[in-house]
Amino acid sequence: MNPVNIKNNLKDLLNGQNVHVQLSVPQLVEAATSRGEAVLTREGAVAAETGKYTGRSPKDKYIVDEAISRDKIDWGNVNRPISSEIFENLYAKVIDHLKQKDALYVFKGFAGADHESRLAIQTINEYAWHNLFAHQLFIRPTKEELAAHEAEFTVVYAPTFHADPAVDGTDSETFIIVSMEKKIILIGGTEYAGEMKKSIFSIMNHILPEKGILPMHCSANVGKDGDVTLFFGLSGTGKTTLSADGDRKLIGDDEHGWSDNGVFNIEGGCYAKTINLSRENEPQIYDAIRFGSVLENVVVDPETRIPDYDNGSLTENTRAAYPIQAIDNIVDPSVGGHPKTIVFLTADAFGVLPPISKLSKEQAMYHFLSGYTSKLAGTERGITAPEATFSTCFGSPFLPLHATVYAEMLGEKIDDHNVDVFLVNTGWTGGEYGVGNRMKLSYTRTMVRAAMKGELHNIETEKEAIFGLEIPKEIPGVPTEVLNPRHAWADKEAYDQKAKELSSKFQENFKKFGTVDPAISQLGGPAPLS
Repeated sequence: MNPVNIKNNLKDLLNGQNVHVQLSVPQLVEAATSRGEAVLTREGAVAAETGKYTGRSPKDKYIVDEAISRDKIDWGNVNRPISSEIFENLYAKVIDHLKQKDALYVFKGFAGADHESRLAIQTINEYAWHNLFAHQLFIRPTKEELAAHEAEFTVVYAPTFHADPAVDGTDSETFIIVSMEKKIILIGGTEYAGEMKKSIFSIMNHILPEKGILPMHCSANVGKDGDVTLFFGLSGTGKTTLSADGDRKLIGDDEHGWSDNGVFNIEGGCYAKTINLSRENEPQIYDAIRFGSVLENVVVDPETRIPDYDNGSLTENTRAAYPIQAIDNIVDPSVGGHPKTIVFLTADAFGVLPPISKLSKEQAMYHFLSGYTSKLAGTERGITAPEATFSTCFGSPFLPLHATVYAEMLGEKIDDHNVDVFLVNTGWTGGEYGVGNRMKLSYTRTMVRAAMKGELHNIETEKEAIFGLEIPKEIPGVPTEVLNPRHAWADKEAYDQKAKELSSKFQENFKKFGTVDPAISQLGGPAPLS
């Protein structure tokens, strides 16, 4: 099926009598509830359940093997190839499936708050609540922008179409297929709305580097003087908590680009975890869940319609989607200048890494490529002791290109804009998990705020022995014995042994990147003291 046929099929679908384009939030709420797709909570949020798929399906994600992108994609377990023939056959079946539906919903909008580099997108949804999700998560156009809108990429989402692996060439009933040539994202067999969000992010990770823009899986905020800070970190490292600072405004909580103009949010909304959510601990998220927000797999009392955020019976991965404007302390539009500070967050359950250390450009590239944190005992079946886990560039599932492309861009931008980079350990001190204690949040906040204010730019440091990290000797408000992790351990030999153990895990993980500049690849330790 050539691009012309793809375009004509799409045009025929969009011209159908069952198509509703750019419905308002109240219209989509009405449609979702009246059609039985979701229920309305006491606060007016739409609550939907996604059935057996309560998270992303990475093993069912494919990129079409096409000449336009074949030599650029980092093929492997994350970026799995699929043939044009399989894609085209499935695409034709999905289009026929959607034509038979009594209603389809279309959202037109953008990815990227920077007008010079934004991507015009549209989603075609079988479910009204999925279209509401897209409306809240992506950037909504003005009337003038909508009138001139021409989608560059289209998400075609048919959750009730299930592939037959024996006939359709997939591994299961579920599929998320990206065609860079046809500019189509085809999703079927799953009701998990997050597939739309992350598929568009993957597209941005493919096309932005060609424009000299670094796509980043991070949060960003800005101070009163216009100073921008980026926060990278995997789940459980404190990214949301630390980037939500009352003295600073939020640019975005999850996905950003860094262009010659500065930093911009890729999205127009937030997709927050809600398990154990409370107003006391996370007031911004709690109060943002109001009329028009989408709750995913949150158990709701059938009579009072009060969400039970402590109930993980459907999944621990409960979520809320809402427009960023539902948060008070934001930058609107979601753009900022060039970062002054970058913070890499890790929750090191081995108790080895310093609570804060200043990184050279090469160390920043190393730890960016590594994307380290720990999984804790009891968090997953079979884990009986802390495990090191690595997610390349803090977002490996969404990187179509080789990781070194993103790391090299980061290094160049750090040089060009003289950015201070810090590695912050929000994990354990004085011993590993089960022996030591979790780093006090008050200490971490003090250290991060000192970094953002530039107070650690020219401070006296001492070099940690294994990774060669530069540890501040003194930070006002933080006990000096906390700053160097070896000093915090009663058993120094035990610390040394555990540090070498973690170092070996870093080095083993780094082998997957192949040939990397030795000035970077050797930074996993052991490093000699100067």
